[in-house]
Amino acid sequence: MQGSPIGVESAKKASQAARSIAKEFRDFVVKQNVVALAAGVVIGGAVGKVVSGIVDNVIMPVIGALLPGQNEWRSARFPIGSSNFIGYGDLLGRLLDFFIVAFVVFLVLKAFIRTSAPPPAPATKSCPMCLETIPVAARRCRACASDV
Repeated sequence: MQGSPIGVESAKKASQAARSIAKEFRDFVVKQNVVALAAGVVIGGAVGKVVSGIVDNVIMPVIGALLPGQNEWRSARFPIGSSNFIGYGDLLGRLLDFFIVAFVVFLVLKAFIRTSAPPPAPATKSCPMCLETIPVAARRCRACASDV
């Protein structure tokens, strides 16, 4: 049995549709910076692990030594009625963890991201009389001949 022309025709259409979708996907990946975003997510995860290591292994042991008890303050609670309570110690611990992590992220990013030098001064200025653009060092406007 030979393949029918209808089968060949539909196979060509399916192939063209697949190529069109592949081209659209490639354009999406290139134009929308998906690769850069993926790299940022991977690097962000790695930085998160570094920050967690610094907080868990360096900062929290120091804080634990300064605070009374062995993390007993995290279980502090305020009773409400006979069986309910507000766990303010856990909340304070989470807030402390958040601020410590935020501060360590700030320090890590500050170490990696250097502030750039201020932009150079503009090389031109405007003539106050005719608003023509002239070099900064000019003493006379080339368009209206007024002193600058």
